[in-house]
Amino acid sequence: MDTRIIKNIGVIGVGAVGGYFGDKLCQIPLSDSDIRVYFIARGTHLEEIRKNGLLLSTAEEGDLICKPALATDRLDDLPPLDLCLLCVKSYDLPKVLLDLRSVSSKETFIVPLLNGVDIYERIRAVSSGGYVFPSCVYIGAYVEKPGKVVQKGGSRKILFGKDPQYRDTVPHEVFHLFERASINHQWVEDPYPEIWEKFVFIAAFGLVTACFDKTIGQVMEAAELSHCVSSIMKEIVALARGQGIALRDSIVEDAFHKGGEFPYETKTSFQRDFEQADKPDERDLFGGTILRLGQSLGIKVPVTASIYERLQERKRIAL
Repeated sequence: MDTRIIKNIGVIGVGAVGGYFGDKLCQIPLSDSDIRVYFIARGTHLEEIRKNGLLLSTAEEGDLICKPALATDRLDDLPPLDLCLLCVKSYDLPKVLLDLRSVSSKETFIVPLLNGVDIYERIRAVSSGGYVFPSCVYIGAYVEKPGKVVQKGGSRKILFGKDPQYRDTVPHEVFHLFERASINHQWVEDPYPEIWEKFVFIAAFGLVTACFDKTIGQVMEAAELSHCVSSIMKEIVALARGQGIALRDSIVEDAFHKGGEFPYETKTSFQRDFEQADKPDERDLFGGTILRLGQSLGIKVPVTASIYERLQERKRIAL
């Protein structure tokens, strides 16, 4: 068991997800600890956090407000980090990882709270340092306005597991920290089945809602679009099994029906980003990943390929 002490925590990307968990970490009484929480944010959101703190409005816990030890848009303003929560979009990840080198070490714990089945590989392609624990997060949250994050729905849980390169390392200090912050968390030996099951849902609905400019409710009521979603889900399951990931036999049916749990007018996060012509989006995280894995495994993914091509035609990638 590791006996290191976690003092400096960086929440990199204080949007909806980072805002929720960062605010919770800030609630740990300083009188009980030397812990310091640092926020990386930008724009008017950062300005408001600096001025008035971050307001978190939750469905179950009421309103919480916090002021981090420092809020900045520069990673090199931070001290060396013991724990880093990566909460950025996938298109920001490569640059963030390069900048993170200045404040991390081989001893830093990294918990990436991004969507996607290849996040660990993306991180390791840029950085060999630190302990990276493959993760997925379940939360419904959004930035309502600069300086305010609203949480509604979801289990508010972080599920994470062992770094494939350091399988003997179990971050007991992180468990203790999350408990003190009342952060719902679950440690599992192998997090990848959960990561892939979440991907089945978010990738399929994200690609189809963005491609056809329809809400989740509209997609579910249209036979052709529903078929697209189910077909992409089946392609993802085939890729998972091609990599030896054991998924439930009912995963496609379960994931599709999960769409019915959302209000009819719900747009996916990818869809909202795709609608903004001057903003980058996560098409590569979803469609690009599926296409690359299909090619490497020799598994055909024709529906994803067709949807991805249409997305490319509708919007050029913003840089």
